[in-house]
Amino acid sequence: MDADPPGLDLARLAGHLQRAGLTEGPLTAELIVGGRSNLTYVVRDAARTYVVRRPPLGHVLATAHDMAREHRVMSALRDTPVPVPRMFHLCRDAEVIGAPFYVMEHVEGGQPPLTPALAHALVDVLAALHSITPGSVGLGDFGRPEGFLERQVARWKRQLDASRSRDLPGFDDLYERLARDVPAESGAPAILHGDFKLGNTLVADGEVRAVLDWEMSTLGDPLTDLALFLLYGEVSALDPAAGRAVGATGEAGGEAPPLPIETGADLAARYGEASGRDLSRFGWYAGLACFKLAVIAEGIHFRHTMGLTVGEGFAGIGEQVAPLVARGLMEV
Repeated sequence: MDADPPGLDLARLAGHLQRAGLTEGPLTAELIVGGRSNLTYVVRDAARTYVVRRPPLGHVLATAHDMAREHRVMSALRDTPVPVPRMFHLCRDAEVIGAPFYVMEHVEGGQPPLTPALAHALVDVLAALHSITPGSVGLGDFGRPEGFLERQVARWKRQLDASRSRDLPGFDDLYERLARDVPAESGAPAILHGDFKLGNTLVADGEVRAVLDWEMSTLGDPLTDLALFLLYGEVSALDPAAGRAVGATGEAGGEAPPLPIETGADLAARYGEASGRDLSRFGWYAGLACFKLAVIAEGIHFRHTMGLTVGEGFAGIGEQVAPLVARGLMEV
């Protein structure tokens, strides 16, 4: 049996998955590089290939990295227009590998450059997700949509405070502007992905084959999903896939520029037409997206300074925070 990758005890995993009827004999595994949060591995026995996902090592913020939550939402979306991998197993017992985990289908695909055509396909998937009535797929109790936007502002402020380790000018000002001018909800609550971007999908032949990484999913105002998606596409912050070609192996290829701002406006209009949502207060949602992404970046920076990140590409994440805060202040 090969050496264990970080965070995965292959001997214990092999015994558990064999008892669950999923594998036979020794396993090999490789950590999928490029992830910034939960750890994802391709796991193989002599005949089968799966993907195993577990929380990150150390400094897990409350309510984040919930394996059961990810497993539940992808299971619920299996027979909808939203492409998700098939779920095979959920293990809540942290004693097996040191944390809860789940096992899912291995979907072939990668992240090619974010072209306008691919961005259209992605925003169409997002609109399809938001068109699903939560109760129709058993997710009517998946969140508390009442007061969602107020709680989002407060939640990301708490997560900022939990990861704050340096002086961050403008962060508190951005929070205060968001908190004092929360808009009315844009319509009926929807199932949210919570971190929708090219880097959280698998694409093959121009088609979105799978939407991954549902750890932040909930019920709430879908314009938060749209705003974050457009921000990722515009600045490529924390989403290297938006600015480089990535093959099925996960290795980066040639560079590609992020989408121009005018393409973002086109995507917002496309989404608005498909969804019928009111986008008149979209600047506030864009500011919230900047705040959220800056907090995520600061959390990753904090874990990196503590030596708790696995893989490469973390050293410069902290430099993304100040530009995101400045951009958010321009939006609200």
